[in-house]
Amino acid sequence: MQIVRFTEQHWDEVREIYNQGIESRNATFETEVPGLATWHEKFHREHLWVALAGNRVTGWAGLQPVSARKVYAGVAEVTVYVHTGFAGKGVGTALVRHLIQNSENAGIWTLYASIFPENTASIRLHVNHGFREIGYRERIAQLDGNWRNTILFERRSKKTGV
Repeated sequence: MQIVRFTEQHWDEVREIYNQGIESRNATFETEVPGLATWHEKFHREHLWVALAGNRVTGWAGLQPVSARKVYAGVAEVTVYVHTGFAGKGVGTALVRHLIQNSENAGIWTLYASIFPENTASIRLHVNHGFREIGYRERIAQLDGNWRNTILFERRSKKTGV
């Protein structure tokens, strides 16, 4: 497996994987995949990666700013998605390790994640990589007319911002 920076040539496969997460109803509040231009606005371009098996995208991960305020430049929200056909095969682990290393090299001191309680695989992935639960948001938003909760996780760098 190889982790490379996201380029527009990966977009169709990334869109498909994100749509799988949308359809699961346990990965995001989104109900449709945004367009590529919106995608570029949402993520730090230098922290948007894909996992490849050969030439096939098996997963993707990215960091999003949590605020436009300069004081929060070292805090980013983690997003990780794995193609359903590659779940449990180390793709998520490789992507999270890559995000952690690259975020620390870029001076990011806090990684943040908001995860549905039902998404136990994602919770396990984050906890296994040093994220700790920091909060619970009850009935934070609706998905398909149903109120949903999220659990908040944080990973503080031991190298940056200490």
